[in-house]
Amino acid sequence: MPTPHTYDYAVIRVVPRVEREEFINVGVIVSCPTARHLEARIEIDEARLRALAPSLDIAALRPYLDAIVAICRGDANAGPIAALPPRARFHWLTAKRSSIVQVSPAHVGRTDQPELIVERLMDRMVRVPV
Repeated sequence: MPTPHTYDYAVIRVVPRVEREEFINVGVIVSCPTARHLEARIEIDEARLRALAPSLDIAALRPYLDAIVAICRGDANAGPIAALPPRARFHWLTAKRSSIVQVSPAHVGRTDQPELIVERLMDRMVRVPV
C-alpha cells in the first residue's frame, strides 16, 4: 500500500470588485513537499466571469494568473520569488492580498496519489459540474 502524503492547497480566485467580495474560482495551487510537488493550474470560465463582471478585461488578467503558474514551476523568467524553495513559493503565493486575484486560505489533505490531486481539486473547486 502506498504511503499517504500530506499536501496543502489553496484556491485561486478572481474578485472583479473587491468591495463586493464576489469571486469566481479559476485555479488551484498544491504543495506536497514529501512528493517534491508544487503545481498551480488555471482554467478561466469566461462565460461565468463575464456574468459576474461584464466589463472585466480578461486579457489583462491572464498575465497575473500565468505568473502564479510560472512561480510554482520555478521558471527563471518569473522573477526572484520563483527562485525560492518550493515551500517558500507556496507561502508567498498564498499570502493574503486585497486585489483582483486572491487566494483562499490554505487547506490540508492526504493522498496516496499526489500527481492526481490537482486534477481532483480542479474538478471539485473550479469546474462547473456537468
